Amino acid sequence: MKLLLLLLMLLTSTPALAQAPYIIPGVPVVGITASSGTVAAGAATATLPAIQGRNTYICGFAITSGGSTGALVVAPTVTGVIGGPLTFAYASVAGATLGNAPLVVPITPCMPSTTVNTPITVTVPSLGAGNTNTTVNAWGFQ
Repeated sequence: MKLLLLLLMLLTSTPALAQAPYIIPGVPVVGITASSGTVAAGAATATLPAIQGRNTYICGFAITSGGSTGALVVAPTVTGVIGGPLTFAYASVAGATLGNAPLVVPITPCMPSTTVNTPITVTVPSLGAGNTNTTVNAWGFQ
């Protein structure tokens, strides 16, 4: 009897739809990435572009950098997402030849842009003098 009840529950259950992306029938989902490139002593920004009539989704980002002349804690932000902006903390060590620990943030489930045609941007403020190689990379889909 219990087995029959369990089987009946499994056959009538459906997956949760609250986290499913809005997919337009006949339009393929496309994976996207963005990179700031290497930025010296300035803000590093990676932007997942907007696309006409679709939401952009961010699934994660990574920040890497070398050290700086002085230690500094900055607040990287993710803008353009529902419930955002999102703010994180990232620390630079003192010593221009020392590397900082990477900050890798997987976002599960992936977060949609606030509306269609809206880009999602990840920005890392300047880590100050002596920093020659900050990068931010973001990934997601449309």
